[in-house]
Amino acid sequence: MAVLQIQAAPFFASKNRAFWNLQLAGWGAAFLLRAVSALANQQSLDILALILVTTITGFSISLILSVIYRSLIQQQPLVTWGLTAVVLVFAVLLHASIDAWVQGVYYAGTRDTTFAQRLIGLLYLPLTLLGGWSALYYAINFFLTVEEQADRLERLEAQATAAQLAMLRYQLNPHFLFNTLNSISTLVLLKQTEPANAMLTRLSGFLRHTLIAEPGSQVTLAQEIETLQLYLDIERMRFEERLRTQFEIEDAALAAQLPAMLLQPLVENAIKYAVSTQEEGAQISLTARVIGDRLRLTVEDTGPGADDGPRDAARDQALGRPVSTGVGLANIRNRLAQAYGENHLFETRSEAGGGFTVLIEIPFTRAASAQEVAASAPAAVGTATGGGDNIIPLNPPRTIGTTA
Repeated sequence: MAVLQIQAAPFFASKNRAFWNLQLAGWGAAFLLRAVSALANQQSLDILALILVTTITGFSISLILSVIYRSLIQQQPLVTWGLTAVVLVFAVLLHASIDAWVQGVYYAGTRDTTFAQRLIGLLYLPLTLLGGWSALYYAINFFLTVEEQADRLERLEAQATAAQLAMLRYQLNPHFLFNTLNSISTLVLLKQTEPANAMLTRLSGFLRHTLIAEPGSQVTLAQEIETLQLYLDIERMRFEERLRTQFEIEDAALAAQLPAMLLQPLVENAIKYAVSTQEEGAQISLTARVIGDRLRLTVEDTGPGADDGPRDAARDQALGRPVSTGVGLANIRNRLAQAYGENHLFETRSEAGGGFTVLIEIPFTRAASAQEVAASAPAAVGTATGGGDNIIPLNPPRTIGTTA
């Protein structure tokens, strides 16, 4: 049979070995079946030699057919089936001719039959064996070709998904990096070395968390909050008391798994449109609860909210508002679709009096081990988020990181 590099089915992991296993098993079974039938009909043991020669003949011809079919299977269907029929007829006639000659030698002097009579009488057996062998050959190879194509398509889809997740995952807002580096530069020029060093340390820690995880990887909510607080520490050095945060996290939710860096773009969006646009700043609230078999995450801000209808970039710029790029929320929506398909909820709400809310519901999946949660939860809960933090040990929920 044709050699195809297949890994879809374990039996065909080595195609050559599978071919010889099937070849030996098939022709061995054919020999055994004919031998048992001959002995059951009380024929002499000499007939076994005749059956063996016939079986070896079929075995040898099938090897030649495998070489021919290997080339034909790559052709157009009309060419493949037309030439296969011609080759099969020739192979059957060759097999029957050899059998007729061998039987003529074996029964010499005992049966008065011509070569043509024996040839016609013996056509049915090679036609059955070689016809069935050919059908099985094409069936197995076409099945393996389909499996190979499906496997290749699955790998390509996985690579495309990974590439898309990587693109979404590393779509870090350049304005954040620019503003942070500009703030560090200003602190250095003012010779405020200690704050500049602290800000640079937090930036490196945040970038390490951002880049260390593989695209599409899952982290616990506790680890996600730890990363989020690193980001907030940086932004708080810029906005100071204008940036106020409050986290209400159920203890059970800390062990939940979710895509890495899922919350940071939402908080960044809130800072951009709520905190930076108001002189008094705004409060950003994060709530996480386990409801049945779902994890519900809510990110709210007390900003001006979003106008109804699409954003007008020129109007926003004239009013001094940040111009929306449409990347942040679309990024989250696409990542959730990649990770959970239709098994998720993503909603945004804007109140008439101000405020903007993002609601996410995903399947609740616990971390693989309790040690993983224990290692990450203290850092997430205990990381300082600025002066005046309140940690209220309620269960449920736990309120963390309230800043005034």
